[in-house]
Amino acid sequence: MAVDRGEYRVGRCLAATSRPFGFAVATVTYLAAGIAAWGVFAAVRGQHPLWGTLWADLAATAVVFAVAMAVGNSSLYDPYWSVAPAVIVIGWAIWSSGADLAAISGRQALVIVLVLTWAVRLTANWALSWRGLSHEDWRYVQIRAQIPRWLPWWLVSLTGIQVMPTLVVFAGMLALWPAVTVTAPLGPLDAVAVAVTAAAITIEAVADRQLRRFARDPAHRARIIDRGLWRYSRHPNYLGEIGFWWGIWLFGLAAAPAWWWTIVGPIVMVLLFTAVSVPMMDRRSLERRPAYADHMRGVPALLPSPRAIGSRRRER
Repeated sequence: MAVDRGEYRVGRCLAATSRPFGFAVATVTYLAAGIAAWGVFAAVRGQHPLWGTLWADLAATAVVFAVAMAVGNSSLYDPYWSVAPAVIVIGWAIWSSGADLAAISGRQALVIVLVLTWAVRLTANWALSWRGLSHEDWRYVQIRAQIPRWLPWWLVSLTGIQVMPTLVVFAGMLALWPAVTVTAPLGPLDAVAVAVTAAAITIEAVADRQLRRFARDPAHRARIIDRGLWRYSRHPNYLGEIGFWWGIWLFGLAAAPAWWWTIVGPIVMVLLFTAVSVPMMDRRSLERRPAYADHMRGVPALLPSPRAIGSRRRER
């Protein structure tokens, strides 16, 4: 029997449910995902903890995917991006210190605080915008409508919306392993890592707050945000997210230079945002606001250019 682009019967029934119910479903789902991850990690205990974490990560993703399919809403996966790293880094720190809080090193403490700050802030930002099981990210709706009819939606959702981001985030987290498991004295590179990571979290938080305040004002309907950080970058929130993962890599490099190859993590993040997220958001904005084409010509996608900064200052 054909299914109309993922418009599942169960999903339709749940579409009218309350926002608190949606968050209750999300909470139970993530608790179940955590239990599944713990079980898988325990089952493969003989392997290197990095491999065990990967299998556990994928098991948790599978649980979230199963529930997302059951309720017909792939946005149930969205907070996984920020929830999983916080759980994993704490787990690695506990494993490394033997659950002895007194054994937590200065670098471990810095990394944990920064990752938790990023995770709580980003998860809260998602929670503020998610309206419950009746609300699915427009990108998923668009993808579902555009895929060939012969291609099952569950396969697209599993591979493209859930497993792929899980693997991308895991790649970004590789540098966290030496950062929280290798004992080495703090050095100048750690100071740089703190500065980069903290600045990135701040940029992303400020950008999200500015965008939220702009969108809430009825006077700004159909207008393009071009103030604050958005005056110099079309996607400053993405710039902050990318910067966060570079900061994480610097922590790993400071702890163990031999792990330099974990640079693959932030590089993959750059590719994800520049090749997928930014083009998709720009196309969306062009469809809704034709004037966005002029905005694109005057404002860089991510990194502010000296020319753009100068022109914006002259406009003041």
